[in-house]
Amino acid sequence: MNQHHTKHDTTNDGPSPRSRTDHTPTESRVHVVVGAGAVGSGTALRLADAGHQVRLVTRSGSGPEHLRIERIVADASNARQMSEVAAGAHAIFNCANPRYSSWATDWPPMQTALIAAAEASGARLITMANLYAYGRGTSPMEATDAYDPPSKKGEIRAAMWDQALGAHRAGRIRTAEVRASDFFGPGIGDQGHLGDRFVPRLLAGKAASIVGSPDEIHSWSYIGDVCDTLVAVGNDDRSLGRAWHVPTLEPVTVTQMANAICDRAGIGRQKVKQIPRFALHLAGIFSSDIRGVREVLYQHDYPFVMGSADTTEILGLQATPLAEQIDATIASYRNPQLVATRSSSVLSG
Repeated sequence: MNQHHTKHDTTNDGPSPRSRTDHTPTESRVHVVVGAGAVGSGTALRLADAGHQVRLVTRSGSGPEHLRIERIVADASNARQMSEVAAGAHAIFNCANPRYSSWATDWPPMQTALIAAAEASGARLITMANLYAYGRGTSPMEATDAYDPPSKKGEIRAAMWDQALGAHRAGRIRTAEVRASDFFGPGIGDQGHLGDRFVPRLLAGKAASIVGSPDEIHSWSYIGDVCDTLVAVGNDDRSLGRAWHVPTLEPVTVTQMANAICDRAGIGRQKVKQIPRFALHLAGIFSSDIRGVREVLYQHDYPFVMGSADTTEILGLQATPLAEQIDATIASYRNPQLVATRSSSVLSG
């Protein structure tokens, strides 16, 4: 197997559970997390802080350092490698985030490999997903809504879920999917509309720009709530065989978010400008990723709202208050060395 273990804690391996049934939330388990971005790292840290052993898989061996996190270099689209990595694991968390321009080529083999790994190992497959596969203008979107993808990217996400759910219904694997709207919060970098291209400009007293209308209401999923939901879904048998929406606050406009950020930062409110469509078109000539953004602009031209009441009712999870979200985000930009995505796990206590 062509993989390299870059970090392993030999002092506290804990038990290596192989049962396919849940016991107690605090039982030490082995989990596989694919991807070390904000979601993957945050999920891995929550699991490790709760006493679980985590195998964090990336192509480069990157990720946070923790005594219970083993950083593994492997190819998530290689079924044999992933089956070996997942041996003895309770869950595989797919938190990978391919570039927009690579979805059509990267996602299908990765999904096939992870389903094969889940089937071979008995680990449940928990996939991080978004709202792209829901129909245009269907707000508020619910996790039980039928798919009606209005874009190629939505079609890819719909096909991934159909493939996993089909394997689940056939008894080959056990699976669930966690869906979120656009991310907000510490550590999202340039992967979010309200990330590195937005918050630092406001904190510097400058106007910020956004794709789409700054005055249409939009659901924003807090990165900490995303990670908490993944951890909860991956360790609760009630979650299996369906999709879940990350607990998310009532929708607000980008302008309202900008004003709230400035108010919490103690600075004057700054203007939010819409990036002209012709500018996006010109930029798309040179950037395949920007061309991908143009494909989903409908999400920012009309109300884009998700519901998550059943996640709160069934799993007991609630969205973080907006003031806490904003304070943590401001702190992460003003003090970048903070481990922004780390917090108490929903499994502790």
